[in-house]
Amino acid sequence: MTARRVVLTGIGVLSSIGNGVTEFTRGLREGRCGAGPITRFDSTGFRRQLAHEVHDFTPSAWVRHTPAEQLGRATQFSVAAARMAVSDAGLDPADLRGGPGLVTVGTTDGEADALDRLVEAQANGTEPAGLDPVGVGRLAAHRLALAVVRELRLPRAVPSVLGTACAAGNYAVGDGYDAVRSGEAEWALVGGADALTRRTFAGFHRLGLVASDRCRPFDADREGLLTAEGAGILLLESLDSARARGARVYAELLGYGLNCDAHHPTAPNMDSVAQVMRLALADAGVKPEEVDLVSAHGTGTPTNDVTEIRAVRQVFGDRPPRTVALKSMLGHSMGAASALGAAASALALHHGFIPPTVNHRSTDPECAVDCVPNHAVDADLRVVVNNGLAFGGNNAAVVLGRHEET
Repeated sequence: MTARRVVLTGIGVLSSIGNGVTEFTRGLREGRCGAGPITRFDSTGFRRQLAHEVHDFTPSAWVRHTPAEQLGRATQFSVAAARMAVSDAGLDPADLRGGPGLVTVGTTDGEADALDRLVEAQANGTEPAGLDPVGVGRLAAHRLALAVVRELRLPRAVPSVLGTACAAGNYAVGDGYDAVRSGEAEWALVGGADALTRRTFAGFHRLGLVASDRCRPFDADREGLLTAEGAGILLLESLDSARARGARVYAELLGYGLNCDAHHPTAPNMDSVAQVMRLALADAGVKPEEVDLVSAHGTGTPTNDVTEIRAVRQVFGDRPPRTVALKSMLGHSMGAASALGAAASALALHHGFIPPTVNHRSTDPECAVDCVPNHAVDADLRVVVNNGLAFGGNNAAVVLGRHEET
């Protein structure tokens, strides 16, 4: 069978700069920064107390066939973003029930927030005898995908959850791309979701990687990242399907690359990061000089930023394409990060602009790229590479292209 072309026709987003595709796009254009005081857990005792939280989220507006309190926050995010993506694509869930589909959600923490709260209750002596069965029921990470299938009543969809940490969103996009391209699935709902957790915040804080005020990727004075929460779910389908129903196409998925070097528990490996971009470009049939923008992993930590920019230069040469870091606006939303990056890349291609790297003051000479500081710019984009780099050397890069009807 000839491989089918795969396009992105629906986007669902929950983020610290806005929920839904319209508000998210506006936030990207305006260069919003969603950092603020932590309210999701008690941060007393931590020297740094800022994060990126999702606001104005009402679970019952999206979770309709399961009592919302039975689902953890990350699962609620996943369901909500999936419903948004289907609606944004001009579809009803019933339209997806006739053919085989795929629901793949990437995550770092799953429902660790629910586990944190159970452990906290026990430690404080406020948990009644025996564990709360509703609270325990929220813990299973597979529900991030299964709840989408159940909520949207998708009997022919295969749900799966990928736990490849901060690259998981891109891994999920690649999974959906393969399924639709091969004809195994008629459509795919793919991306990532994570909720803010005390455990992960404490881990990064203990490593000394949390910034005091703002995340400043590629900046000479950068201190580190700010943890975040959110979800990005994309609806993928074949180009033939999109054409047949007259759908709006945000972008075409051209290819992706994965690798895992196991080089170090936390530190990225330059050659491996360069290799994953080369793998993605080869899969897409795109030459380095054809790339207009790199959406970097860009955590704002000293090691990640230098390593990633060196890898970008290894692939693209001494005059690399503009390279932006969305975590300056969105924070680091773990398994959702690269999915939100893919969504932003598609919107940039569709609307013709480059979102900025905000909070920028002066570029580190070791990160010498045009990071589009502080203000979005209009741009005639054709190809974007979206990076996701994770602990343990789990790397994933996705290549998206502007779609033009011929």
